[in-house]
Amino acid sequence: MKRSKGRRDSHTLRLWTFEEARAAIPYFSSVARSLREHFLEILNKRREVQTFADRPGRLDRKALIEEQDVRRDLQKSEADYQEALEELAELDVQPLDPAQGTALVPFVHDDQLAWYVFDLFDSQPIRSWRYQSDPDETRRKLTAAQMH
Repeated sequence: MKRSKGRRDSHTLRLWTFEEARAAIPYFSSVARSLREHFLEILNKRREVQTFADRPGRLDRKALIEEQDVRRDLQKSEADYQEALEELAELDVQPLDPAQGTALVPFVHDDQLAWYVFDLFDSQPIRSWRYQSDPDETRRKLTAAQMH
C-alpha cells in the first residue's frame, strides 16, 4: 500500500511509519498551526459578516465599505485554509479538529488501517492512535507494536 515517490494512483493512501511521522512533526506542526489560525479567522470573519447582516435598516457608505473589507478578508482566509488542507492532503494526513490542532496520520496495524493522532498542543505530538473504525474521540496509547 505504500506509494512510490513518483506518480501514484489517486486511491492509494500513503502509509507512514512511526519514525517517518515523528520526523515530520515539525512540518505537521507548521501546517496544523496554519490550518488552525485560518479556521479561527474564518469563524471570526463569518461572525463579523453576520453582524453587518443583523444591523437594522440599510448600511451607510462607511459600513458598506467595512462589510466589503470583511468579506474580502473572509475569502482570503478561506483560500488560505483550503491551501493548508491541500498541503495535508498531499501527505494523506487528515485534519481531525482544525480548531484543536489535531490531525490523523495513516499507518497499518494488524492488517487494518489505523491513524496516529497528531496533537499540536501536546508536548509529545504523536502519543496516541486509533483504528479507522474507531469513533473520532478514541485515543489508544502508543505501544511498541504501533511504533514499528
